[in-house]
Amino acid sequence: MQTDTVKLLRECDSGAKTAVNSITEMLDKVKNPDLLSVLTKSLKTHQQLQVEIGEYIKEIGAETKDPPLMAKAMSWMKTNIKMLEHNEDKTIADLMLDGCNMGIKQLCGYVNEYKGADEKSQALAKKIIKEEEHLIEELKNYL
Repeated sequence: MQTDTVKLLRECDSGAKTAVNSITEMLDKVKNPDLLSVLTKSLKTHQQLQVEIGEYIKEIGAETKDPPLMAKAMSWMKTNIKMLEHNEDKTIADLMLDGCNMGIKQLCGYVNEYKGADEKSQALAKKIIKEEEHLIEELKNYL
């Protein structure tokens, strides 16, 4: 079991879980049916990626990684404070876009840091990055 592969997969797992949690938290707040559709599709894609990552982690005999508790708490606070101020689809799109950018930045950093990771784990990281980039393009329509 290669260390870089395990580390990259754990970060991918954590990132996918964060995305699933963030999108799920927003769904009941969305008013625009088109935005709801965009987020629902992205949620399904992230859930599929989470399953793929989890299966590969098990296949190589490693354990999954949950997002850091402090990061979850800070995200929850930021989301709920902003939504109290402006409970609008524009705010949701803005928060989701910020999360996508953060996810891309972090995963790109991990791909560069864990250069020794195997091709499959690198491909999974790039799939998450690609989905985040796609979601950003979709969210721009709601800003």
